Amino acid sequence: MDKKIVFMGTPDFAVTSLDAIIKAGIEVAAVVTVPDRQTGRGLKLTYSPVKEYALQHNLPLLQPEKLRDPAFIDALRAIGADLFVVVAFRMLPQVVWDMPPLGTFNLHASLLPQYRGAAPINWAIINGEKETGVTTFMLNERIDEGKILMQRRTAIGDDDNAGTLHDRLAAMGASLTVETIRALCDGTATAQPQASTDNPRPAPKIFKQDCAIDWNLDGEKIRNLVRGLSPYPAATAAFSNSKGETVQAKIFDVEFESNDKATANTIETDKKNVLKIGVKNGFIKILTLQISGKKKIRVDEFLRGYDVENWKLIN
Repeated sequence: MDKKIVFMGTPDFAVTSLDAIIKAGIEVAAVVTVPDRQTGRGLKLTYSPVKEYALQHNLPLLQPEKLRDPAFIDALRAIGADLFVVVAFRMLPQVVWDMPPLGTFNLHASLLPQYRGAAPINWAIINGEKETGVTTFMLNERIDEGKILMQRRTAIGDDDNAGTLHDRLAAMGASLTVETIRALCDGTATAQPQASTDNPRPAPKIFKQDCAIDWNLDGEKIRNLVRGLSPYPAATAAFSNSKGETVQAKIFDVEFESNDKATANTIETDKKNVLKIGVKNGFIKILTLQISGKKKIRVDEFLRGYDVENWKLIN
């Protein structure tokens, strides 16, 4: 294949696809990623995972602050790429996605048209879906609404969380991305309009308020919320301790025990290995958590350091 591409992406999810493209022998003429950022108390300059990979493999880099910057547009046009490939990047202006002769396609971590948006992996689990997948589609002026090229499906296991599903979809997506590139470059790809749906399920960005556990919900819904936010950004809970202080915690792993005699919004513990919260249809048994400012630990370790007998939930 004598075609060359420009790859655009930012996080680890995108690195998996970029690595697969390189290993497939496809020419990556340039990589576009976000500018470096200062993070942490020391304002240390950090690179995106995609930049880290590009530097390790000596790939040309572009890091525009603004995607409409004339200097960036000129540099991109000068590369003369046949195709742009986008995986977990920013919304592109038409002047960019319309530039290459073969167009620009995006890899999305859902079965479009469902779960358009920034957090499809999280919301699929939060909503209790049993299946999801990855989709490649041609970019147009509407977010995640372009014509579909290819899709692959996978079951969401009962023990999956956002982390395990992320890694599986990243690997599936990488393979699909390579397949899509080859099909577009050899002229065998076909693009189909997305199916219309009366019940689209969105996947907006996750905010702090989305992470707070509502203990008045059904136990399975609470468990799905925890799974869908684990390990990052993590579901959160607040407690009032015996001194009346508020204790903030991230909850990473729970089990649900159905029990119609449970008392909602109560805390039960054996002070050794069991910490469970009563909900309207049973108990949420907390397995792994992290108190604010502390490290992530198992519940038995937590109970050795905290007496929760007189703690109360803050809803």
